Amino acid sequence: MIDKVPDVVFKTRVRDESVEGPNPFRWQDRTTEEIFGGKKIVLFALPGAFTPTCSSTHLPKYEELYDEIKAAGVDEVICLSVNDAFVMFQWGKAQGAEKVFLLPDGNGEFTRKMGMLVEKSNLGFGMRSWRYSMVVDDGKIEKMFIEPDFGDNCPTDPFEVSDADTILAYLKGSK
Repeated sequence: MIDKVPDVVFKTRVRDESVEGPNPFRWQDRTTEEIFGGKKIVLFALPGAFTPTCSSTHLPKYEELYDEIKAAGVDEVICLSVNDAFVMFQWGKAQGAEKVFLLPDGNGEFTRKMGMLVEKSNLGFGMRSWRYSMVVDDGKIEKMFIEPDFGDNCPTDPFEVSDADTILAYLKGSK
């Protein structure tokens, strides 16, 4: 298991108020250092935007408990998926996500370097992130919660320990 988040560059899209027209966005590269440096972050990773458990439970519960998680000493809550920036943006809109930052790992580079990239071709997904959550303090991984049965083409989608309630209980117990 690694003890520090890997160095990668995330390809994100941000609203640019200086751009007029139907697409007021521009590309913005964000480094691991920018995202995790000098901050306490809760990151949860999931297999895919618009998928059942991710959309019905995983993201919504983090959105619901966001203020409590922040009150436990966290600077930001991030949802990561091996999806591109356009998919993550549309999923966030569809979910009404206003607090959790949706971070696209379109090429799966961060996920691969974390050792969490798995083959999900049995579901027609290709390479995706395994479901996990972690607390990261200034780039150092403090605690990880990895779903059981980790591996390629797992026929199930375990969702037992990467949930918002588990992270919140850990944060409240670690103060």
